[in-house]
Amino acid sequence: MLYYIVILLYYVILYCYKLIRYCYIMLYSIVLLYCCSLAGVLSQLSIHSRHGRECVSPCFSLQQRNSSTSPKIKVDLDNSTGVAVLRMQSPPVNSLSLDFLTEFCINLEKLEMDKSCRGLIITSTLSKVFSAGLDIMEMYGKSPERCGEFWKAVQEMWLKLYGSNMATIAAINGSSPAGGCLMSIGCDYRIMADNPRYSIGLNETQLGIVAPFWFKDTLVNTVGNRAAELSLELGLLYSAPDALKIGLVDQLVPEDQVLSTAQDTMSKWLAVPDHARQITKSMMRKQTIDKLLSNREADITNFVSFITKDSIQRSLRMYLEMLKSRKA
Repeated sequence: MLYYIVILLYYVILYCYKLIRYCYIMLYSIVLLYCCSLAGVLSQLSIHSRHGRECVSPCFSLQQRNSSTSPKIKVDLDNSTGVAVLRMQSPPVNSLSLDFLTEFCINLEKLEMDKSCRGLIITSTLSKVFSAGLDIMEMYGKSPERCGEFWKAVQEMWLKLYGSNMATIAAINGSSPAGGCLMSIGCDYRIMADNPRYSIGLNETQLGIVAPFWFKDTLVNTVGNRAAELSLELGLLYSAPDALKIGLVDQLVPEDQVLSTAQDTMSKWLAVPDHARQITKSMMRKQTIDKLLSNREADITNFVSFITKDSIQRSLRMYLEMLKSRKA
C-alpha cells in the first residue's frame, strides 16, 4: 500500500513541476514576441529619421527574418496511438541554430505536458541528412553573450530529450554527425537507414573542438568507456554498419522503412507500463543529468571561454573556408 502511495505522490509532484515549467515557457514566449513586435513598430517610426537615412534596429531585422521563415520543426501527434512524430525541416542540413533549438525545446515541452502523448519519434524531412549538428555560425565571430545564450539552448535541448518521460526513438534517415549524434543518443532507441554513405558520431575534435563532459557521459552510457574514448579522441564518424557494431545505433533497416520501423518499435516500448519505464529510465540517467544541472553555469563559462579563443576561431574560419571551396 505504501508503495502505491509513494508512486502516486511522485506523479502528482512531477505533474505540478511540469505545469509550472510549461507556464513559464509560454509566458516567456509571449513576452519575447511582444517585445520584438514593439521593437519592430518603433523601428519603422525611425526609418526616415536622422536626415532621411535609414535606421533599422537589429530587433526589427530579426522580426522580419522570423516572419518570413517557415517553422523548422513539424510535429504530428496521433491521439489514437499516443505517438508524436517530430520532423526536422530546416534546410539545407538541419543545423542546430539558436532559433532551431528554441523551437525544438518548445515543441518538446508541449508534448511532454500533453497527457495523450506517450511516445516521440524524431526524424528528418531532408534528403540524406538527419542533422549536421551545431550551427558553426552560432560559434564563429559571435559575442561571448551570444555564445553563452546559444550554449544554454544546447544544454536545454539535451536535458529535455535525455530526461524525457516519453519513450523516444531516433529515426535516423541520413548522416548525423556531432550535435546530430548527441540528439540521437539522447533518445531511448536508435534506428538508422542501412546506407553505407551515411555516418554518425561525435567528431568535434576534427574541428578543434573538445566535446564537453555531458557529451562524453552520454556516449559512454551508450557504447561503453573504451569505444567512447576512441571515438572522442579521434573524432570518428561511423558508417551505419560500424555504428551498429559498437552499439551507437540499435537497428539498421532499408532507408524507406526507417519511419515505419520506428512506429512498429514504439508499440513495443509503449506496451510497458509508463510508470515502470519512466522510473527505470530516471534511475539509469539521473546521475548524468544531475551532473550537468549542478555544473550548468560553469559549463557555459567554459564553453564561452574556449570557443572565443583566437586559436579556436581560426580553426572555425579554416573549416568554413574549406566548406566554401567544396561548394565552389
